Amino acid sequence: MKSCLVIIILLTLSAIQAVGQQVYSQKEPLAHTYSIVARDSVTGQMAVAVQSHWFSVGSLVSWGKSGVGVIATQSFVDPSYGPKGIGLMESGKSAMEALNELLSQDDGVPVRQVAMVDKFGRVSAHTGNACIPFANHIIGSGFSVQANMMLTDAVPLAMANAYERNINLPFAERVVSALLAAQDAGGDIRGKQSAALIVVAAEPRDAWNDKIIDLRIEDHPEPIKELVRLLKVHRAYAHMNQGDLAVENGNMTKAMMQYSKAEKLMPENLEMKFWKAVTMANNDNIQGAVQVLVHVFSDPVYGMNWKKLLARLPEVGLLTVTEEDLELLKNAKRD
Repeated sequence: MKSCLVIIILLTLSAIQAVGQQVYSQKEPLAHTYSIVARDSVTGQMAVAVQSHWFSVGSLVSWGKSGVGVIATQSFVDPSYGPKGIGLMESGKSAMEALNELLSQDDGVPVRQVAMVDKFGRVSAHTGNACIPFANHIIGSGFSVQANMMLTDAVPLAMANAYERNINLPFAERVVSALLAAQDAGGDIRGKQSAALIVVAAEPRDAWNDKIIDLRIEDHPEPIKELVRLLKVHRAYAHMNQGDLAVENGNMTKAMMQYSKAEKLMPENLEMKFWKAVTMANNDNIQGAVQVLVHVFSDPVYGMNWKKLLARLPEVGLLTVTEEDLELLKNAKRD
């Protein structure tokens, strides 16, 4: 790994010297990668998605804040572009004004690759002339795709086409489609390792609830496929959360609808089956709950644990059934 890093640094230093500027700092991390920043014209949500053959790329590249904008900072990364750029856009500067101000203060402009989208959908991007080939970006309506150290020069165009083509997908899935297209076009010349996706809202939100979606795959042989899987899991648990909220509000019909949607996305998930059964029991459908619990309690590893958990729910008011019905639920088993 160290030898590869030395080679990369030497190559980049040579490229910089060729244009008469020595700007690389060994304190700066590398994030040679491809990414997309985008704003959904319908909802106003904004997103960053990224993949790289580098550990934990999401901790370096992807930045965003609800009601403000999103940023991808990559190549030889100055991570301060993230919080500083967000601060500048929050103060009222456009994406272009924010990026230009940061570049004007940076000695490392030739090795930077940065893209920004603000809350109005204004886009800016920069690819330094010393970024490792193939390196380029494409700005479209409300989005920018950017890549460096790619196997082929076809990656940015493939990403842009995929994002524009998949307009009917939900926003997050549409953004991820650009990553899939990048990989199909050759992707990072070194391969795959980590990926990330953040989605923020159109309007400001509380700091602890700022990101609508925040997924990171730190180290994985197929990071984009894992990102697709986790996005599906995220959708399922969002339905679970809506179901729980409906239970709190006494709307059992809505709760059952949300739990069923979650279970449809993850049919083998015991957690989802269990709470669906609890809701059914609280809604006087004891026999239906028993049929669901049969599958939960039959799990060879955690079946008995779920049964113990069920027995603890009445004392905290989460299961409101008679003693007789509780025994029926606890004794659910295959015939």
